[in-house]
Amino acid sequence: MPPKKKTAKKNANSTANIGFEAKLWLAADKLRSNMDAAEYKHVVLGLIFLKYISDSFEEMHAKLAAGEGDFEGADPEDADEYKAENVFWVPKEARWANLQANAKQPTIGKIVDDAMVAIERDNPRLKGVLPKDYARPALDKHRLGELIDLVSTIGLGDKENRSKDVLGRVYEYFLSQFASAEGKRGGQFYTPSYVVRLLVEMLAPYHGRVYDPCCGSGGMFVQSEKFVLEHGGRIGDISVYGQESNSTTRRLAVMNLAIRGIEADFGPEHADTFRRDLHKDLKADFVLANPPFNDSDWHRNEDDVRWQFGIPPKGNANFAWVQHFLHHLAPNGTAGFVLANGSMSSNQSGEGEIRKAMIEADLVDCMVALPGQLFYSTAIPVCLWFLTRNKSARESKGGEAIRSRHRETLFIDARKMGTLVDRVHRELTEEDIAKISDTYHLWRWDIEKTLEIAEKKGIQLSLSAPYEDIPGFCKSASTEEIEKHGYVLTPGRYVGAEDVEDDGEPFEEKMPRLVTELEAQFEESARLEKEILRNLRGLRYGD
Repeated sequence: MPPKKKTAKKNANSTANIGFEAKLWLAADKLRSNMDAAEYKHVVLGLIFLKYISDSFEEMHAKLAAGEGDFEGADPEDADEYKAENVFWVPKEARWANLQANAKQPTIGKIVDDAMVAIERDNPRLKGVLPKDYARPALDKHRLGELIDLVSTIGLGDKENRSKDVLGRVYEYFLSQFASAEGKRGGQFYTPSYVVRLLVEMLAPYHGRVYDPCCGSGGMFVQSEKFVLEHGGRIGDISVYGQESNSTTRRLAVMNLAIRGIEADFGPEHADTFRRDLHKDLKADFVLANPPFNDSDWHRNEDDVRWQFGIPPKGNANFAWVQHFLHHLAPNGTAGFVLANGSMSSNQSGEGEIRKAMIEADLVDCMVALPGQLFYSTAIPVCLWFLTRNKSARESKGGEAIRSRHRETLFIDARKMGTLVDRVHRELTEEDIAKISDTYHLWRWDIEKTLEIAEKKGIQLSLSAPYEDIPGFCKSASTEEIEKHGYVLTPGRYVGAEDVEDDGEPFEEKMPRLVTELEAQFEESARLEKEILRNLRGLRYGD
């Protein structure tokens, strides 16, 4: 294991650790009846959002009403008191107690819509974000009332549940379940949390600007903030910048971050990153992204300043995204993103030349081949790219000593990792994520200097073995080796075959023994074939 701060904790929010969330999902899904998952999603997530901010509000309201300490003399009905504490002000008509009291009324749809309108009215950053179509005739009001009763059973606003981010976990779990239920249509916006966690653990965004130009529901930002908190930082240590082309998905992202108190700049509205870059002047310390795979329907301007390494082909946006990420990277910035495997080896329409130019510019830091079946939305095998603008020795913002890695690239073949959770879906375990990310950090770090820095700062680190190539899993390759492979970045080409444990049997003895065993199996096969034919004839089948 590489050195890690002892204060670091393992993320316990894996879907593998989900307990009550799964039961809650099943209960909520029973109320769906014939409603399409894509439509039902906004009904459920809107209510969970309402419950979340209402619980936060009530907790703050109780403190203000008690008037103790810093809150002495405070007015619990003054909206400014809540804004000062970064808590959403919830007007009376939108408070959860009001909704729950009216859950059985036939007018409950309009009551929920009015609540959403009131919250947007009093909280400008949520303007135009919340769903406001609960009164529509197609939505069964009896089932809506039952759903409100069900959502009332979670969260509870008590200190223990709030410290566990219960509603946040429910929200994240429901997002993933909706992606699964909607299949290819819904999965476009959702990157599985274990893939996002792997990206975040490898990039380690302790401080600085984090950017995702195709941010979907904002999962990259949520995990980045969790990483900061788990390593002793605070919300606000990173600044979040996002862009999303789908207006509905953008609203989900705003809600997803709002319930966690994360401030984000999503630009003024939804917009296509290639047509209208909403953060033109941004230079990010970290870029995390999962752009659409092999997108053939994208807007290309041949004179775009972003095409520093070559004009991407019209029929595939992969290298348009890659160059967009590079364009927005700060001088010491790093980018980690998901792409289809074809990006590692394609030579079509100039893609090979763009990849070669980036490799020769010494920008490719690490490549990871992932196992199949990780995504809800596609069976396309995918990989992770990690690019950096600076491979020189330096101290990272997280306090680690980074060694010089000029003209070196790390290849990790993780295709054999992961665990099947059902017939068609695989997940990376915490151990898988740790093994891959630890290998990357070990490769990058100057361990002795990292320990010196930690000692000066009074931080205790656990020791670990230095990085070594492992046949079949990881290999540190030079740019010259990559050139010999035609600038193909597929890890399997570099890591070689896994070592097989020597059983101690000399080859000159083993081969004759295996041949004898094979001959015996051929004889047994021939005997069984005759036996089967004889039995069939006994049943008057066959010749």
